[in-house]
Amino acid sequence: MALKTLMIEQFPCRQDNFGVLIHDPMTDETACIDAPDAEQIERALVRTGWKLTHILITHHHPDHVEGIPALKQAHAAEVFGPATEADRIAGLDRSFRDSETFSFGGREVRVILTPGHTLGHICYHIPQEKLLFSGDTLFALGCGRLYEGTADDMWASLQKLMALPDDTTVYCGHEYTQSNARFAVSVDPDNSALADRFDKIAELRASKVATLPTTIGYEKRTNPFLRVSDAAIRSTLGMETASDAAVFAELRSRKDRF
Repeated sequence: MALKTLMIEQFPCRQDNFGVLIHDPMTDETACIDAPDAEQIERALVRTGWKLTHILITHHHPDHVEGIPALKQAHAAEVFGPATEADRIAGLDRSFRDSETFSFGGREVRVILTPGHTLGHICYHIPQEKLLFSGDTLFALGCGRLYEGTADDMWASLQKLMALPDDTTVYCGHEYTQSNARFAVSVDPDNSALADRFDKIAELRASKVATLPTTIGYEKRTNPFLRVSDAAIRSTLGMETASDAAVFAELRSRKDRF
C-alpha cells in the first residue's frame, strides 16, 4: 500500500520558538520536533486530534527540551536525540550519531550531525518526503549563533545541508527571519531575489503570519551565510580572495554585532 504524505502542523511557542508536529495518517504516529513548550504542544495535539508517539530533540538548550518531562509523562512518547549531548538531555530513550537512521511512519529518518550552535546539534532529514528539520543550525536567511562550536564547525555543518536537494522543505527552530533579512540586505544589497524576499517577509510579519517553512534552494539564493562564494558579498566585505570559511566567519561575526 502506498504511503500517504506526512501531515505537518507548525505553531508558535514561547517568545519566538516554533513547535512542529509531524503525523503519519496510516500508522497514526506523531512526532514533535523539539519540546519548547509542553502546553502549546498539547494544544496543537488537541487541535489536530493526533496522539504523540515520538519527541525528536535537536540539541540540549532549555528552550528546546523543557517540555520533555510533561509530554513524556502524558503520552509515554519515545524521546530521540543527539548521542553526544545525551548526558545533558534528561529523558532520552534513544540517541543517534551522524548518518544513523531510524524509522518513522514507515519512512527512513536520517540524522545529520551539525555542530556549531552546540557541539552535538543534530538535524533530522526525511529524504522520501524531502523534509529537513534544522533546529538552530539553519534559519531562514540566517544560521545559529556559535555558542559552543567554531565558525569552521558551523560552515562545515551548513555545507552538509546545502548538499541536500534544492526542493527540500526546511522547518527551523525560531522565527528570526525579519531580523535576519535586515542583516542580509546589509551585506548583499544588490541581490534582487533577496530584495523581493525582504518585502514579502515584511508583509507576512505585519499580518503576524509565519515566514516558514523555507527550502534549501531558496536559502542558497538569498541567505548570505550560504552564499560566501558570491563575488558581490565578498566585495562588500573586502574579502575577495579569502577562503569560504573565512568569509563565513566574518559574516557570523558581523551578524553578532548587527
